[in-house]
Amino acid sequence: MHWNAKDMDTYLQQKEYIDTLLVPLVRLETDPTKMKSSASSTEFLMHLSTFIETQFKGRMMVMPPFTYTQSTNLTDMAATLSKDVALTPFKHVFYVTTDSEWTTTDIEKEVIWLPAIPLESMDKSLRQSVIEDQLKQILPLLTKKWANG
Repeated sequence: MHWNAKDMDTYLQQKEYIDTLLVPLVRLETDPTKMKSSASSTEFLMHLSTFIETQFKGRMMVMPPFTYTQSTNLTDMAATLSKDVALTPFKHVFYVTTDSEWTTTDIEKEVIWLPAIPLESMDKSLRQSVIEDQLKQILPLLTKKWANG
């Protein structure tokens, strides 16, 4: 489920089954020498988030991407984000990102870091295969958290 009006109606009717929130964390580089890499990382992360949502529809809600720039203080942002996300009724919260700096922050819940894979030059079937492989990497983390309650 996506964070839109239609899916939110469904969520509100079935919220006892939808216990997981996925929050994409997108670093937006404004340095012209890093903009293409940033765009490629964003493309990868959004494809992956959409694929995860499709696989776990009815169990998971995906927030719009939380976007920040290279000068953002991640410690402050992590504290604010943790506080605000804690107000949601979701039992499980996962942050997914291609920015390795999130692995050193003190953010409540689970940060899933994946290296960005450039998808722009891949054909559709190869891109799908790469995204499926990434889900296979993430799946044990999700299922472990779900199994532990």
